[in-house]
Amino acid sequence: MQPTRKHIICLVLFIFAASITITAQQRGPLDTMRVHAYITPEGDTIPESILPPVEVYAKLTGHWKNYWADWTRLRNAVYVTYPYAIAASRIMNEVNAKLNGVTDSKKRKAIIKSREKELKKEFADQLVKLSVYQGKVLMKLINRQTGNNCYEIISEYKGFFNAAFWQTIAFVFGSNLKQPYNPTGDDADMEKIVKDVEKMYGYKS
Repeated sequence: MQPTRKHIICLVLFIFAASITITAQQRGPLDTMRVHAYITPEGDTIPESILPPVEVYAKLTGHWKNYWADWTRLRNAVYVTYPYAIAASRIMNEVNAKLNGVTDSKKRKAIIKSREKELKKEFADQLVKLSVYQGKVLMKLINRQTGNNCYEIISEYKGFFNAAFWQTIAFVFGSNLKQPYNPTGDDADMEKIVKDVEKMYGYKS
C-alpha cells in the first residue's frame, strides 16, 4: 500500500512526540515539574501541574499607605493603653465591692477618695505621658472593659458636675467622654488588635 499524505503527517507527528518525550526524560535532576492526569467530573482527562508560588510586589497606593499608617498608629496605642483599661476594670470592681451595702454618702466619698489617692500615686506619672490620641483609645478600651463610658464612670463616682467639667475639657481636645465602643462597626480594627494583645499576653476580657 502506497503511503498517503495523511500517513506521512501522522508518522512525522509520532516521531516529533517521541523526540520530545526522550528529551524530557534526559533532563537533569533540576527538572522538578511534574504533569499529572486530572479527570474532570465529565470524565475527560486533562494534564495538570502544580507550579511553585510566586510573590508579586507592587507599590502601595495612597489609600493603602494611609490605611496602614493609621493601623500602625492604632496598634501602638492599643498596646500602650490596654493594660490601663484592664487595671481600670479591676479597680472599679474593687471599689464597687467596698461600696456594696454602704449607704452613707460621707463613707462612700471617703472610700472613693482613698482609692483615688492610691490610683494617682500608682498611675498619674504614666498617664500624663499619653498623647491625646492614646487618651481617646484608652477611653474606648475602658468602655470595652467596664461596659460604661468615661462620662458615666465619673458621674457615678465623682458626681454630675465633675463629669460635666471633664466632658468640657475633652471637647476642647477634640474628644468625647461619652464615645461608645462598637467592636463590629467603627472599632472593628481596634477589636482585632485587642484580641491579638490578649492572645499574646494572656489577658482576659
